Amino acid sequence: MINYKNYFKDKKITIMGLGLLGRSIAYTKFLAECGASLTVTDLKSREMLSTSIALLSKYRNIKFVIGEHRLIDFKDKDMIIKSAGVPLESIYVKEAKKNKIPVEMDASLFAALAPEVTIVGVTGTRGKTMTTMLIYEILKANEKNLKHKVYAGGNIRGGATLPLLSKVKAGDIVVLELDSWQLQGFGEAKVSPAISVFTTFMPDHMNYYKDDMKKYFEDKANIFKYQKKGDTLIILPKIKKLIPKNIKGKLIVAKAKAVEKFNFTVPGQHQRDNLACAVEVAKQFKIHASDIKKVVKNFKGVEGRLQFVKEVNCLKIYNDNNATTPEATAAGLEALGKNTKRTRVILIAGGADKGLDTTGLEKAINKYCKKVVLLKGTGTDKLIIKNKFKIPIMMAINLKDAIKSAQLGAKKGDILLFSPAFASFGMFTNEYDRNDQFMKIVKKLK
Repeated sequence: MINYKNYFKDKKITIMGLGLLGRSIAYTKFLAECGASLTVTDLKSREMLSTSIALLSKYRNIKFVIGEHRLIDFKDKDMIIKSAGVPLESIYVKEAKKNKIPVEMDASLFAALAPEVTIVGVTGTRGKTMTTMLIYEILKANEKNLKHKVYAGGNIRGGATLPLLSKVKAGDIVVLELDSWQLQGFGEAKVSPAISVFTTFMPDHMNYYKDDMKKYFEDKANIFKYQKKGDTLIILPKIKKLIPKNIKGKLIVAKAKAVEKFNFTVPGQHQRDNLACAVEVAKQFKIHASDIKKVVKNFKGVEGRLQFVKEVNCLKIYNDNNATTPEATAAGLEALGKNTKRTRVILIAGGADKGLDTTGLEKAINKYCKKVVLLKGTGTDKLIIKNKFKIPIMMAINLKDAIKSAQLGAKKGDILLFSPAFASFGMFTNEYDRNDQFMKIVKKLK
């Protein structure tokens, strides 16, 4: 394994994007402790980033450039590390490349520096978090038989992948949740995970990709593009038509039918699809079916992913905060509403538009909902203007007001589903803040 401290010591590195989610903070701290000379630059104001800056203030080898990016910070450096969501046409990234400075990202840099580690990468417009955590829990529970440690990283809340360099040993397994932005880094590094999972592909982040689905897929495809002979790509049936015939790895199509008899309590056919992918990964490590089923039986889901929270006055409350696309919310409505004798779902949704079609969501709302409470935002405006609803639609000034409105008139057997369908920009600091506010309010309900 590489001596990571020596590798980063005294390197001049610009970190593009500090942010508020915690990932950049984690790998910035790691690099500072390795002795790198860091310039951290972010377009947000010092006031907005005050909490993030405070967590790094003790490090004397960090210089902050806040409220702007400067071309000078992308010259005469050993490396640039960019955060997710940096614009594709960024003049600063172009400046670095013009100066022949490597542009890296957290997870892909880890992959490049730890070739002795087995990486399982998971992507998909929907399903990647659930699939990642199922894989992680199954492998983690079988560490003894695997004879290697198992870690999780990538798009995991508050965590970063690069610091895992201080923990992993040759042969260890790292399960990475990878969004399209993180996979840009894999494309730059020309590496792909040894075992890759591609769950679903549908429109998302179209405000970023400017309605270019081809460009969006190009980023996603980095999860298998650089696989070698002996590597494995696991997909769901609907993805098969998108996969080139000349891939070098072994292709496995996971089918939900194979896990029909598993005791899996997370609702939704799409979650069965995710389970099927996870089981196929476990098979690659020769984990016995009985050991897989034991973990699946005890798996209770992931916070913010169609998560049952509690029952209040016979009203079952579900948190689907991470459904940030209309299709994801429609899938949640179907999962909870299709087995009811009447429409019993009370939906709380709304937020910032990502340039996505809302037609499927409108149909799901009319089919499964008895009432909808909407939070303000550009996505909400688009939904109201474009669609005609056959049920009561209410507006809420904040999340607390939305939950109160949702409870009014609720009857025994009703379901309250918090599934935004849009991004969190505007009313919340980020999607984690939105999740935490919802959980805090609901936990106080009696």
